[in-house]
Amino acid sequence: MQSAKNLPNTAHDSHAAVDMVLDTAYQNISGSQWKELFSFARKSHLPEFIEDLFSGKHVNQSEDRPALHSALRNLSKSPVILDGQDVMPSVTKVWQRIDALCNQWVGVTDVIHIGIGGSDFGPRLAIEALAHVPDIDSRGMRMHFLANIDTADLNRILQRALPHSTKVIIVSKSFTTLETTMNANAVVKWLKNNGLTDSQVSKSLFAVTANVPAAQEFGIEQDHIYPFWDWVGGRYSVWSAVGLPIALQYGFETFKQFLAGAQAMDHHFKSAPLEENLPVIMALSMLYQQEKHNIKSYAVIPYADALDWFPKWLQQLDMESNGKSIDRDGKPVKYSSPVVFGSAGSNAQHSYFQLLHQGTEVIPIDFIAVREPMSNLPEAKAHHRILLSNLLAQAQALANGKKTDNPNNSYPGKRPSNLLILPKLNAFYLGALLALYENRTATLGALWNINSFDQPGVELGKVLAKPIEAALKNGGKVQADAGIDEVTAARINLFNQ
Repeated sequence: MQSAKNLPNTAHDSHAAVDMVLDTAYQNISGSQWKELFSFARKSHLPEFIEDLFSGKHVNQSEDRPALHSALRNLSKSPVILDGQDVMPSVTKVWQRIDALCNQWVGVTDVIHIGIGGSDFGPRLAIEALAHVPDIDSRGMRMHFLANIDTADLNRILQRALPHSTKVIIVSKSFTTLETTMNANAVVKWLKNNGLTDSQVSKSLFAVTANVPAAQEFGIEQDHIYPFWDWVGGRYSVWSAVGLPIALQYGFETFKQFLAGAQAMDHHFKSAPLEENLPVIMALSMLYQQEKHNIKSYAVIPYADALDWFPKWLQQLDMESNGKSIDRDGKPVKYSSPVVFGSAGSNAQHSYFQLLHQGTEVIPIDFIAVREPMSNLPEAKAHHRILLSNLLAQAQALANGKKTDNPNNSYPGKRPSNLLILPKLNAFYLGALLALYENRTATLGALWNINSFDQPGVELGKVLAKPIEAALKNGGKVQADAGIDEVTAARINLFNQ
């Protein structure tokens, strides 16, 4: 592993961990400013928060529970104590069951994975990203992800899947999520309509949930249910049995490598001094840009097509975790999560980079690069060189700008960015990448004094949807009442015409 001291830039510009390099040179933060930022982190009790996070303290105060997703990738099996009990035996048992299942599925052509939000983004990202790894064994199965309640997605999948060789994985922490249960019922109906007996359907269904009784009531056999726990948040759950598709598609050893990369990043986050700590440095650079530019959004641009789903995963991680206006003490916050957006470069350059270069808002960027090409094609090295040159050129142009006599052709510059370099993209470094951002997100929450592990803001819309759905089902003219305001009543009537 290369240390920051051996890197060519100044001590505050480049840092390395888990063979990944973070370069912050274009953040335009001086040495003295970094000292102030690290001092602020210590005054905010960040080291104590990190210790509490990994030791099982109830850092999710509103729900009175810990956030122990790090235990799910604790391959050392060292004890992780929660309320006086070691959770690792139950975690290890799930690993053993996943390993066994990978060896049992013979002749399976299709897997329909039904989940939404945190039950969908993580495994979908991993499946898509690892599909680009040269020579990886995909084990001959087609993995279909069904999240949207829109039946267009359902129809697309059911037209392609072969019912008699399909397995179904239903993923829901509560096993009461409306979209998931409706999609699951539709897939069960499709299996039966295609001639499967009740017994055959039962053998085709699997569940990942914290609500085992509800899964059993749905009709899923006990030994087909893979538990996870209330101390795991949905958006932090890909390391649990929620990541089952990774093992099924690419083998259990690949899943273990995914966990190992995350564990390595956790070890760095726990043990590295703040001044050398990648998640901390990334969090502090965000805080600096908020103070300097009052930023409202930031972009993450991976120059790797394999990571095109990464910004979508990060959107939920950041905005659901830290998109809050009230801190842990019930007081209004000055800053919280900016809006997150992004897509794979260099295609992104031809989409919204005009705004990044010449728009009125300063939007920080995380550029993500992979040293090695993602294919064995003869053209790979030449194409990859062009890809990296575009990344480096964009970062330089954003930082330095260009002054001309023609304002239309002038670039203001001073647009901050990070550069994160992965040595290659495989399961290990994908795991490390995701854990890096998870830990950065938790760090930001600690520095803002925000609870990064609850999401009360998503509940109100769910509650209001129930009387609206009933009104749409009824089909008659609707009047405003306590649950439906005048505007929504009028809109319902538009649909009911």
